[in-house]
Amino acid sequence: LLLIFFTEYAEFLHCKGRKFTDFDEVRQEIEVETDRITGVNKGISSIPINLRIYSPHVLSLTLIDLPGITKVPVGDQPPDIEQQIRDMIMQFISRENCLILAVTPANTDLANSDALKLAKEVDPQGLRTIGVITKLDLMDEGTDAREILENKLLPLRRGYIGVVNRSQKDIDGKKDIKAALLAERKFFLSHPAYRHMADRMGTPYLQKVLNQQLTNHIRDTLPAFRSKLQSQLLSIEHEVEVYKNFRPEDPTRKTKALLQMVQQFSVDFEKRIEGSGDQVDTLELSGGAKINRIFHERFPFELVKMEFNEKELRREISYAIKNIHGIRQVLPTGLFTPDMAFEAIVKKQIVKLKGPCLKSVDLVMQELINTVKKCTKKLATYPRLCEETERIVASYIREREEKTKDQV
Repeated sequence: LLLIFFTEYAEFLHCKGRKFTDFDEVRQEIEVETDRITGVNKGISSIPINLRIYSPHVLSLTLIDLPGITKVPVGDQPPDIEQQIRDMIMQFISRENCLILAVTPANTDLANSDALKLAKEVDPQGLRTIGVITKLDLMDEGTDAREILENKLLPLRRGYIGVVNRSQKDIDGKKDIKAALLAERKFFLSHPAYRHMADRMGTPYLQKVLNQQLTNHIRDTLPAFRSKLQSQLLSIEHEVEVYKNFRPEDPTRKTKALLQMVQQFSVDFEKRIEGSGDQVDTLELSGGAKINRIFHERFPFELVKMEFNEKELRREISYAIKNIHGIRQVLPTGLFTPDMAFEAIVKKQIVKLKGPCLKSVDLVMQELINTVKKCTKKLATYPRLCEETERIVASYIREREEKTKDQV
């Protein structure tokens, strides 16, 4: 009885206190806010438009509508639009506590689906991915997506659900959601390829599955989430205990805090070089691992690139031996190169190693400075300390670099 008198309405975060009961106005507000944030010529932005809908006809779900991958920039879109959208999508779907709806049109090749490809990168086991197949009513005559919907073509652990959305003509003709749902239901019941699975297709079934799957997912991830929160709470309580009697104006406190931060910086730097840090970078080599690579891969590679002319070297050896003997006759039966000739030739060859050595020194120095910058991020709340620490350590590293180059 209460549902009969329940008025559906929507609220935007950027329009606090205002309730929208006309959903045409909601659509217009979305368009206006989109143009305000991204411009009027197909620009993009990672700032979300937050919309909350209250209705007895919808389930409790939080949906994030992400853009599709754009291959070619149009309008005001930047040249790297594809990478920007990809980074935006990865920012959301990488979170372990969210489900991924991989939406793919039925009239395209599933093997080329960008949605499934991105989902596979962050969810290789398919534990969080649900396939959604759209535009089933637009497939060529004589073709269908039965194998896909039966989870036989490219199987997903959570399977696929087919939906038939309103066309642009339906939207322009003001076709309401109820009529669209009835048309969708009629399509699945009447289509020979889908009627046997009609009860597992359509937008209402997708809503039901999402609600159930999200509930299960939350229940599965809640223990780990609770444990993480408890760990953070204990850490914060410990920090509060340390600073409970802290008096900011006490010089001894300031000195102690400064020493602790500098000591922590030293420990972080050592861990990044030794490889025993509590945070492991999974995207690229850094710190000690990169320095190790410079010495064992890059430096040998630079040595291999060195040009070596055996004919020229033999001629130099011959001249060196003759010059060492002076006016004395050089005996052709000699088995050993004279020491002075050997030393002169070797010194000349060793000089050629100077270039690769100096290049390796530069690479190692640059990585050390990058490591310093990463370690000083923890001091970001104290900009002056962060800046001075980085300057002092970088100066020391460059000083050591100059001494090393002098030795080379």
